[in-house]
Amino acid sequence: MVEPDQVVADQLCLSSSQQHYLYRVLRLGAGQQFVALDGQGQQWIATLTTKPDVAAIAPLSRPSSATQAPVTLVIALPKGSGFDDVVRQTTELGVSTLQPVISDRTLHQPNPKKLERWQRIAAEATEQSERLLLPQILPPMPWRDYLKQVSEGSRWICVARGDAPHLLTVAQASDLTRPAVIATGPEGGWTEAEVEGAIATGFQPVSLGPHILRAVTAPLAALTLVMAVHAQRKFEDI
Repeated sequence: MVEPDQVVADQLCLSSSQQHYLYRVLRLGAGQQFVALDGQGQQWIATLTTKPDVAAIAPLSRPSSATQAPVTLVIALPKGSGFDDVVRQTTELGVSTLQPVISDRTLHQPNPKKLERWQRIAAEATEQSERLLLPQILPPMPWRDYLKQVSEGSRWICVARGDAPHLLTVAQASDLTRPAVIATGPEGGWTEAEVEGAIATGFQPVSLGPHILRAVTAPLAALTLVMAVHAQRKFEDI
């Protein structure tokens, strides 16, 4: 991931940490290429030069997902370091925004320094997956406070029991040109009051299938289903 001020004309000025990664970790040399991106939609093919702190760059054009309607995951914080993996994997899958929330059954009270760590993990996963846009990682907030916010588009809350329709069926029948918000619960699931509060603010209960998923698995399953529908719609439009 590069900062905008590192790009000057057709050159990329490499930081010391980037030089270490390229030359020492990846063991690249002069004349070899890599993909550079800024997380804001710009990407380049970069070629290492004989100067270790400079790479020559040329714009790289590929089909972009930047025009896709944003998908936000609202995730009740799992215990331990589980959210680290959720950040990494949902970034790879294409999430737009991650909003961690503290629910009635949340066991993990986050350290304020965790946000910086999650943002760093998201940046690393963005580079690894070569996606154009860096997802936004928001500070944790209470679930009840989140429900006071107004958002456009579809709003789905994943529930483990009951007769809620499957998220795949609901997504296939939805207008995915509009933003979507998907909420997944903590270990033990949402409380009845939390689900009722979500419904009162416009959330539709949905199911992820007949099995009880872990708090770190549910967001991946939910996002995969919605992104699959996005991909199907794009294929049908070709």
